Amino acid sequence: MLNLSPVEARVLGSLIEKEITTPEYYPLSLNALINACNQKSSREPVMELAEPEVRGALFELENIGLVRVIHDSRATKFEHLAYHKLDLRRPEIAVIGLLLLRGAQTPAELRARSERLYSFDDTNAVTDVLSRLAAREQPLVLLLGRQPGAREARWAHLLSGPVDTAAAASPAHLAAAPVQDERTTALEARVQEQEAQLQTLTERLQTLETSLATLESRFSALSTELTGA
Repeated sequence: MLNLSPVEARVLGSLIEKEITTPEYYPLSLNALINACNQKSSREPVMELAEPEVRGALFELENIGLVRVIHDSRATKFEHLAYHKLDLRRPEIAVIGLLLLRGAQTPAELRARSERLYSFDDTNAVTDVLSRLAAREQPLVLLLGRQPGAREARWAHLLSGPVDTAAAASPAHLAAAPVQDERTTALEARVQEQEAQLQTLTERLQTLETSLATLESRFSALSTELTGA
């Protein structure tokens, strides 16, 4: 059974995300991976990892077969091997990646936040994936107890070992939670999805800005070379 540290989980989740969302820059260089790990958006909690921490996590992930190091003429790069190591398909890798990067989430949150990783038809499709991952001989996710006042229960990944469920709501607390009518519940779910979609658009804008900065840098370097020639 895997027992990833928080840093290892962040590194693996970042590699999974970038492999899907920015394939043109994947596999990732060390600097690109550090930036991905330390993103301010789509990360819970936000981290400020230094190079030695990321290098150490990569070393451990390589030892257990979840990361491969690629050496080329220009830079050392890194890619994840979660598809093969964990026997995952694209819908499952999307869910695992989100849980690694943002912690425990409800199916509605996962569906809204997965748009750039995989397009689920509805929340039930996400729940089906979670159920399959939980039903494995070695489960990869766990359904947590519903928190007081919450509409849905959250799911957590098990790649970092057993989840501490002590903070989950007790039956007594759940019984005391206010009852919401269907209209209010549906409105809350819709607002939740729209907020996550707004976050996704913000992330896309940040990715485009990064790509533009990279192209400008390459153009500047090319111009310098041509001028020197």
